[in-house]
Amino acid sequence: MTIPRLALLILLLACATAQAEDWPRFRGPNGTGISGDDTPTPTSWSPTENLKWKTPLPGPGVSSPIVVGQRVFVTCYSGYGTDRRNPGNIEDLKRHLVCLDAESGKQLWEQTIAAAQPEDPYTGAGVPAHGYASHTPVSDGERVYVFFGKSGVLAFDLEGKQLWQKSVGTESDPRRWGSSSSPILYKDFVIVTASAESQALVALHKETGEEAWRQEATGLDNVWGTPALVEVDADRTDLVLGVPGEIWGFNPENGKLRWYCEAMQSDMFQSSVVIDGGVAYAIEGRNGGSIAVRVGGQNDVTDSHRVWMGRDAARYCSPVIHEGRLYYFANGIANCLDAKTGEQVFQSRLSGAGGAGGAGPPAGGPGGGFQGGRGGFGGGDYSSPVLAGGKLYYINNSGATFVIKAGDTFEQLAVNRLTEDRETFGGTPAVSHGKLFIRSDKHLYCVGGE
Repeated sequence: MTIPRLALLILLLACATAQAEDWPRFRGPNGTGISGDDTPTPTSWSPTENLKWKTPLPGPGVSSPIVVGQRVFVTCYSGYGTDRRNPGNIEDLKRHLVCLDAESGKQLWEQTIAAAQPEDPYTGAGVPAHGYASHTPVSDGERVYVFFGKSGVLAFDLEGKQLWQKSVGTESDPRRWGSSSSPILYKDFVIVTASAESQALVALHKETGEEAWRQEATGLDNVWGTPALVEVDADRTDLVLGVPGEIWGFNPENGKLRWYCEAMQSDMFQSSVVIDGGVAYAIEGRNGGSIAVRVGGQNDVTDSHRVWMGRDAARYCSPVIHEGRLYYFANGIANCLDAKTGEQVFQSRLSGAGGAGGAGPPAGGPGGGFQGGRGGFGGGDYSSPVLAGGKLYYINNSGATFVIKAGDTFEQLAVNRLTEDRETFGGTPAVSHGKLFIRSDKHLYCVGGE
């Protein structure tokens, strides 16, 4: 092999490795919540152990961080709705995209976007619970894309230059709970579930922000989950999304509905589907229900493609599927199902959630809307589990992170806290290069080590 060819091969391998260790969207590669990185991840940490860095954020949010190369991106909001007792003036609401150095935690840049008005007010059961920065960014390694609800979709280069901004609607969901579905990428498209804003799936061209297609449907009302992509065969990819009462499969090239399957009878869908082995899995919360459905087919596939249905319930938490086991967490309980049958493998209560404080969430900030208190669990735990190095990581709103060994028996390895201060944790951790990146309403943390 000649030197130039060898150098090119090394470069290609380095790029492939860097991509494999990125965490480019909500819950990492295709929303699975599973890290493909072999670097060992930590089992235990504290404010003095395995904490690599801690960086203040300009405001709260329940969006999750993403990692692209040596950069971490996270969204926040400020100016309004950060204190339940004194929300402030809605005209002052701003959203932020923050870029940090993954190694040091140093802020590299920040972009601030004024909110399009009128916004959903900081009242009721919805917006005070999660705030105005609930959509996780997505990146193709060249740009980072954010969805800010009524303020639209924005694209930035990795140095922070705004490239475009595009509105996808300015409506509200019937309850005015705000939106939280995160954008995804498919080929040259940024695909956004603008359920509250326009009852539509919308695809925008990555380069320009121009609309490529739009699929409107009343069934998209009350959807807060993020879709996943699945390759059905060499010529077909489906975009799969859970909606009230059904699972839908779309053609991501044009937004046309290809198939649908009857699912749990709930008037909303708050979690995200996960894909494994050509099967889509989902677990919902309000009225409960779980489902496994083979992807593909045409029109109504309920009788032909539905594998099983169950009565499991998880509210906001999306599951993880690994080696034939489906894991999910709800109300302080770790659950494991047989992915082939839906039958329960184990169900065990998490231990050690108590910590300093113990009197409930902060009175101010979006944490005041969470259900359950510090050291406890409730319907307001927004985070979903992730899996790395054979371990499941799950964080509740008070910041207790539980580490569970993946397997067919329950084994809790640790419960960890990053701070003894009153902070709320609604984002799902990102995993890259053996490190976990965890956001609260006040800080972004990085933990590493074994």
